[in-house]
Order: sequence, then structure tokens, then C-alpha cells
Amino acid sequence: MDSSGNQTSILTMEKKKGIVIAELKKQLWLAGPLVSVNILLFCVQMISVMFVGHLGELALAGASLATSFAGVTGFSVLLGMSCALDTFCGQAFGAKQYHMLGVYMQRAMIILSTVSIPIMFIWAYTGKILLLFKQNQEISVEAGVYARWLIPSIFAFGFLQCKMKFLQTQNTVFPMVVTSGVTLLFHVPVCWVLVFKSGLGIRGAALANSFSYWINVILLAVYVKMSPTCKNTWNGFSKDAFSDILSFLKLAVPSAMMVCLEFWSFEMLVLIAGLLPNPKLQTSILSISLNTLSIEYMVVLALSSVMSIRVSNELGAERPRAARLAVSVMMLIVAIESIASSLTLFFLRNVWGNLYSNEIEVIKHVALITPLLAASMILDGFQCTLSGIVRGIGKQKIGAYINLGAYYIVGLPCGILFAFVLHLKGKGLMLGIISALFVQLMLLTMVTLFTNWEKEAKKAGARFDSLSEIPT
Repeated sequence: MDSSGNQTSILTMEKKKGIVIAELKKQLWLAGPLVSVNILLFCVQMISVMFVGHLGELALAGASLATSFAGVTGFSVLLGMSCALDTFCGQAFGAKQYHMLGVYMQRAMIILSTVSIPIMFIWAYTGKILLLFKQNQEISVEAGVYARWLIPSIFAFGFLQCKMKFLQTQNTVFPMVVTSGVTLLFHVPVCWVLVFKSGLGIRGAALANSFSYWINVILLAVYVKMSPTCKNTWNGFSKDAFSDILSFLKLAVPSAMMVCLEFWSFEMLVLIAGLLPNPKLQTSILSISLNTLSIEYMVVLALSSVMSIRVSNELGAERPRAARLAVSVMMLIVAIESIASSLTLFFLRNVWGNLYSNEIEVIKHVALITPLLAASMILDGFQCTLSGIVRGIGKQKIGAYINLGAYYIVGLPCGILFAFVLHLKGKGLMLGIISALFVQLMLLTMVTLFTNWEKEAKKAGARFDSLSEIPT
């Protein structure tokens, strides 16, 4: 009896180990391509600004300011709203209601296009808006020109996010790598022609962004139309896309707030850094710090997307145990990745500043602030992944409240206190970021721990009970 019991126990352990390894492989298979996609998309805007940099300091300052303004007022809003598809498309795919993925994507595209119209008018008056905020007149004028020529990209960006969510929630990620890579290859020569050969200058760089985003959208649209992978999830245009708009907005708006509240707080810290003594030094240090975090964010954003995909898929399939397992496996992955990245940065602290500046004072201060950056990476890795769980479940409203409290009730006030009252300057602002990330992490952890997975699986299943799958 003992021998039989031991053998059964060993077989059970082997089975559990096999399930964990299979989940690990599935998540890494998704994460690798998504990291590549994030980096490739990030490079499009970065390369445009790099080309503008060769036109002079004024053009570079204007393009940089316009890019930041566009991110705050437009791109972050559309990116956030598209995250509602993490819930809708992910759960629909898990529930095998494949035709609904196409309907949800079209519904999102309609809503995001509508939201893009007021954003378009905001960008058209960027120069005047910046002047109202007492920005430098010459730089504001240049930023206004860049933003106006960036307007066509806002519609393309919204469509692109919808198509990417549509594909990744059905675990189709490699085509996105190909289309993003092809787009970037075209973007470089297009930028060169439009900036230097056409006589458009700074306007050409903005136009190149728009051109590249539309190329990416068209390539993905062709793939969705032609690929047998999407034959069940894309059934052409449907009038159902115009129905139930309110239900979509109930997730899309808090999804946008989750993204925007976090994104805006970091932009505000850069502005606050300009009020510190020796503002050029402090702004340079904070800009380098946030740029470093942005590089790491390309990785953790991919892990967050994987988490929302796996959780939404399993909840849609009404497999709460599998959803819990996916969370456990991802926590292991993000722990290894975040710790490895932070340790690498810590050991490179004395040389990291050299990549951004030749000024000895800047390099020295970057080295001093690097331990705080390393700590931020670990906290950000975990909170970003837990945010993916929130999106996968469909609790974006709770996520929005958490981000509001973490960044605006804790993070920004603490940063101001440390920087100005305790005279820690740039370090103080970074400590404010760490305070926000810590509070955010604790609250998201509580949400995850107290989630009733069986109940959430039933809710996800109930969402599609009234739907019938289109026969294949």
C-alpha cells in the first residue's frame, strides 16, 4: 500500500510539474515577440526625433516637446482605452466565441476614432496651448508645427493598438513582430527623404511617423484578412460593432485612466524637476532616470500583456485553476527578470551616465541615483504585471482608483516633500516614484490575493452565455 501510495504521489508531482513547465513555455513564447514589438514601435518615434536632432537644437527641442505633449494628450489615452480589449477579446477567445473578437475590435476602432477627433483639435493648437503654460515661445512654435503634422498618426495609432490587441489575445504574436520590423525598416529611409530631401524638415519627421503607423496598420489588416489563423475571429464588418457601446466604455474609460494617471505623473515630475535649484542638472538626471525606466518598461509591459492574455483566456474558458497557475508562473518570471535587470544596472552605475552625457557632474549624480532606479525596476516589474491581471479580470475601475491614490495622493506629494522640504532634490523625486510604486504594488497585490477566481470565471462565462458561436 505504501509503495502504491508513493508511486501515485510521484505521478501526481510529475503531472503538476509538467503543467507548470507547459505554462512557462506558453508565457515565454508570448513574451519574447511582444518585447520585440514594444521596442520596434518605440524606435519609430525615437528615430524621428533623432533625425530632427540633425536640424539643430531648436528643432530638436520642439520635436521633443511635441512628442511629450502628444504622448500626454493623445497616445496614452488611446493606448489605455484599447486595453479594454484585453478583457473582452481575451475572454471571448477563451470562451471560444471567436467571432466576437472581430466585433469587439471593430467596436474599439469606432470608439477610438471618435475620441481621436477632439485630440486632433488639441494637437492643431499645440503651440498656443504650450504658450499658455509659459513655455519658451520659439520652442512652442516648433512644437506646434511638429504636432500639427503628427495629426494623421493619431487615427493610425488607435487602429494599430486595436489590431494588435485583437491578435495577441488569440495568442498570435509573431506576425506583429514581422510587420513592426518591416515598418521600422521603411521608416528610416522615409524619414531621411522627408526630413532632408523634400525640404519639409521637422514637418517631414512628423509625417514619417504617420506614414509608418499607417503602413503597420495596413500590413496587419492584410494579415487578418488573408491568414487562415484569423478565419474564425474575423468575419468581415458587422453592424454589431455599433451596439453595446456603453458596456465597452465602462471598461475603456477606466482602462485609459489606469494608463494615463501613471503616465501623466511621470511627466509632471519632469516639470517639477525644472523648479529645483540647478534645474538643468536636476532635469537631466531625472530625464536619464525616466529614460532608463522606459527601456525596462518595454520588457515589463510585454509581461503585463502576457499576463492579461493568459488570465482572460483561462477565465473565458471557465478554468479558474489555470488562471491562478498562470499568475503564479508569471510572478516567478517577473521576479527573475526584474532582479536581473536591477542588479545589472546597479553594477553598471558608474558607467551608465556616460551613455547619456559627457558632463562629469551628471555622470556622478546618475551613479548616486542608480540604486533608487534599481529598486524602482523591481517594484515596477511586479506592479505592471499585477496590472495585467486586473485587465485580464476586467477590474480596470479598481485599477484606476489604485493608480489615482498611489501617484497623486502618495507619490507626487512625497516627491515634493523629499525634494523641496528635505532638500533631497532629484533623489527626492525618485523617492516619490518609489513611494507610489510601493503603494500601487501593495494594493494590486491585495486585489489579486482577494480575487475569487471561481466567481470571476463564472462572470466571464456569463458574458457570452447569450451568444452563439458562428459555425466553422
